Amino acid sequence: MSGTAPWWRSAVIYQVYIRSFADGNGDGVGDIAGLRSRLPYLKELGVDAVWINPWYKSPMADHGYDVADYRDIDPLFGTLEEAEQLIEEAHRHGLRVIPDIVPNHTSDQHPWFQAAVEAGPGSLERERYIFRPGRGSDGSEPPNDWVSCFGGPAWTRLPDGEWYLHLFAPEQPDLNWQHPDVHAEFESILRFWFSRGVDGFRIDVAHGLVKHPELPDLPPVQGPRDGEAGQRTPHPHWDRDEVHDIYRAWRKVADEFPGNRSFVAEAWADTPERLAAYVRAGGLHTAFNFNFLMTGWDAKDLRSVIDDSLAMLGAVGAPATWVLSNHDVMRHLSRYGRRNVKGWAPSERYEPEGPADLELGTRRARAAALLMFALPGGAYIYQGEELGLPEVEDLPEAVLQDPIWERSGHTDRGRDGCRVPIPWSGRSAPYGFSPEGATAAPWLPQPADWGRLSVEAQTGDETSMLELYRTALRLRREHPALGDGTLTWLDAPDGVLCFRRDPGFVCVLNLSAEPCPLPPHSAVLLASGPLENDMLAPDQAAWLAA
Repeated sequence: MSGTAPWWRSAVIYQVYIRSFADGNGDGVGDIAGLRSRLPYLKELGVDAVWINPWYKSPMADHGYDVADYRDIDPLFGTLEEAEQLIEEAHRHGLRVIPDIVPNHTSDQHPWFQAAVEAGPGSLERERYIFRPGRGSDGSEPPNDWVSCFGGPAWTRLPDGEWYLHLFAPEQPDLNWQHPDVHAEFESILRFWFSRGVDGFRIDVAHGLVKHPELPDLPPVQGPRDGEAGQRTPHPHWDRDEVHDIYRAWRKVADEFPGNRSFVAEAWADTPERLAAYVRAGGLHTAFNFNFLMTGWDAKDLRSVIDDSLAMLGAVGAPATWVLSNHDVMRHLSRYGRRNVKGWAPSERYEPEGPADLELGTRRARAAALLMFALPGGAYIYQGEELGLPEVEDLPEAVLQDPIWERSGHTDRGRDGCRVPIPWSGRSAPYGFSPEGATAAPWLPQPADWGRLSVEAQTGDETSMLELYRTALRLRREHPALGDGTLTWLDAPDGVLCFRRDPGFVCVLNLSAEPCPLPPHSAVLLASGPLENDMLAPDQAAWLAA
């Protein structure tokens, strides 16, 4: 890695879903105290930074993504003073801190929305959100046909007759980003946290802030392209070109502060070209590569998404940012544990086919980690993937808390299965997630067999997922070929990916059904599974010195 390039071009960033990471006070919910106690673990793992899901004051209708106060910490997680101490301690461990920021919507308990409800139709207060009269002779129909990402209509009517827009839950009213107050407020929020030492932000729903001013109905056929000329039909509320003006202003705010403060966008875009627009010069620094996450277990498809991503991002001078899992999708070990690992599109919800084979999923997840960490750019680890945690697909319906479950009429179980508190030690729940003697159970129940996957059980076991991650991240830091840069594809049999990174590094991944010989090399640096006679088994990867 280059010692002069900005840190974010090569960083490995660990995602902390704070309510499920570590419980410091014994109430069954993860918190800042728990995270502070585990900073040495993250340092030993070998990551460069920590992204923390929303910790702001919130009624928790969507587990913190409904923010009531962006300048304070929710008591469930701690205090503002504890957050400031965490930032300082993380920096002492050599870890950077990246909180989430939620600019598309606030909580319905936010003072702005409370004032808007109180002020009534036609008021200045309502202009900060998107209020409209309804359709129909009596205004009883929603203003348009937009739907909520959590199911049901995207509009809720107030007793005074007006409707307000919420692309997510009704408790999450969308802000009006055509209003100057909204711009000024969020730039102030950025400065508030940058002045307290945070190193950047992950931007929630970065593609969703700007809506078509006329709020038209959805087009009858939504697709990335329209017609042979390749002209894109703009969506009325996703990935509109005007959103980039907001981020150019945010970039200027970040540049006011020393230390290469950075942003990463959660931007769901139809094409690599549309994604690259977020990270052009003067815009955001990085954006999650969801096309990589959504690609099936297929050599041709993976190579295509890698090539397209590197080409489009490279054209605007931005690094790729690779990711396999997060708090919104099924854990990749369980996705890869299906015989048919299908890809899916941003507009779709992932639906697995058949039961999971967790041995197969583990084998593929180990190989996928070596692929991801060998690719040019940065990478994200979702808490627990380094332990080989599967999706918890059999949570009882009575414990499901994701608003998707209720909003979908109990047809979509939502995202709780990837959010179960992670195991640290011991043979029974709470597996060290809560302190010894805690009387409150973890906020979601942990499986009975997770003791074998705990940090304690895996530490020192060279065959474990945890030690594979620790070794891979150590080699990634030490090897001059890894991190930001370029790659060169090498000839390989069908179903096998093989590329070189200079100086002297080769990664090979076998996605075929047959063993394949390793390419010429001087040493094996790391393999995802045992090698016999220099042959790479199916669903295995290796790092080689060349």
